[in-house]
Amino acid sequence: MSPLNLEKGSTSHSAYNLRPNFSDVEERHTLAVLVENEPGVLARVIGLFSGRGYNIESLTVAEVDHTGHLSRITVVTTGTPQTINQITAQLGRIISVREVHDLTVEGKAVERELALFKVTGKGDDRVEALRLADVFRANVVDSTLDSFVFEITGDVGKIDAFAELMRPIGLVEMARTGVAALSRGGK
Repeated sequence: MSPLNLEKGSTSHSAYNLRPNFSDVEERHTLAVLVENEPGVLARVIGLFSGRGYNIESLTVAEVDHTGHLSRITVVTTGTPQTINQITAQLGRIISVREVHDLTVEGKAVERELALFKVTGKGDDRVEALRLADVFRANVVDSTLDSFVFEITGDVGKIDAFAELMRPIGLVEMARTGVAALSRGGK
């Protein structure tokens, strides 16, 4: 009897299919985590990310139910679909975590970020900064003879675009809140 000349993993019908069915494409996901508002919860959630080498692009935390002692943590992270599923499952195992929602997978979501920009300049640069702020619907929240502080709200792309246009004019400092997100619709 002659040996079979089959390569391992050569067909999906093979019992020896060793090819992984995992995607290696990194995706950006927004996770909404409802947690009990008690000391150490944020450290445990963030520890999960740092302990496993996951990156956090944006993080916002605020109490959302004072009487129920609940806070909402919104985390923007990147990873393969398998990594995101693993993060979601591991977050759900933390005792103080009540709910975990992957807003990217569950449907459309509204994402916004608040940023403050300090821009310095004189003459034409001041006029150009005010013109750009008007185009981007940014508010002037502080003004001196040589600087402005602008407040802008929008999606991450809008904030990044405003920053890029303000850099050559005289962007000195920037502070960003991180992404706040809610799913769209009635649920």
